[in-house]
Amino acid sequence: MQVMGKMNLTDTEREQLLSAARSRTVRAADVRRAKLILMLEDGESRDSIMRTLGCDSRFIARWSGRFLSERLSGMYARHPGRAPEQPPARLEARVLNRTLKHKPADGSTHWSSYKLAAELGDVSVSTVQRIWRKHGVKPQQLERHMVSNDPDFEAKAADVIGLYLNPPAHAAVFCVDEKTAIQALDRKDRMLPLSPGRAESHGFEYKRNGTLSLFAAFNTATGEVLGKTAPRHTSEQFVAFLIDVVASQPKRREIHVICDNVSSHKTERVATFLNAHRNVRLHFTPTYSSWLNQVENWFSRIQRDVIARGIFTSVKDLNRKLMHYIREHNKNPKPIKWKYDDPSRRIRQVPNQ
Repeated sequence: MQVMGKMNLTDTEREQLLSAARSRTVRAADVRRAKLILMLEDGESRDSIMRTLGCDSRFIARWSGRFLSERLSGMYARHPGRAPEQPPARLEARVLNRTLKHKPADGSTHWSSYKLAAELGDVSVSTVQRIWRKHGVKPQQLERHMVSNDPDFEAKAADVIGLYLNPPAHAAVFCVDEKTAIQALDRKDRMLPLSPGRAESHGFEYKRNGTLSLFAAFNTATGEVLGKTAPRHTSEQFVAFLIDVVASQPKRREIHVICDNVSSHKTERVATFLNAHRNVRLHFTPTYSSWLNQVENWFSRIQRDVIARGIFTSVKDLNRKLMHYIREHNKNPKPIKWKYDDPSRRIRQVPNQ
């Protein structure tokens, strides 16, 4: 009796395969393949699978191999030498209408290809997937957005975009912001390292060792980052960081600083600094539009690369690792290729239908 290897199913894959295996409307061949993968995942032997499904070893090898290489999208037959039949326009319209304008009857928030095929009754799972793929419809994905309510959005956005696409000659342009309250978390349990067949694993319990705020200035021309940490993010720390930015440039060079319009950027302390440094000008992004600030792109990188999975024994350790990342980044910096150039093209609030 030979025990087969597991398929390492995700929760979503198991849910969709179980739905197909129990369905009375999905094609019998698709049901059979779904049951095969579930049995392999549950550790069933080759002999047991062949008896239960009435199949041979070639069937097991073909579809287990297809699933391992292509996951769910590989579970539907492709006939050699023959391209898949293209669904007629009327069927495409029917599938898209149901997908975009209706919700599943079982209370789910979105469709799976199995659920939609079962709902329509006369459409295969593979046809649903092919139509979705053709039209770029991805019900399983969710993105988030924030609608700006700034009445001066277009003017402020145009000002920022102009600095990206047509900066003043001989001037320096910096995108500045703070990443606040970064936690120095240390795990209580030993970390299990990455190994073949197993992802890196961290324990759920952690120890808090304090927080830091990271100030960063992204040079839009070179991609270099000037960084500094502070225990808090007050107007005093903001001005101290602006002084560092000015000190990094030749004397009297014109400096443009793009930042968001939080209160700590608009205090009397900031106004005093600007009066003393006539070569520095602040440009504020519109409300709820931090995506216009290029430093946010860099913040997402340091969050992913250092902070999210980092283990920090102290605030000092956190600071050391943040500064090390910045130094390494600056050895091979790359400016962002900015493409958004039309402030009138934006997400707007629309009334509920």
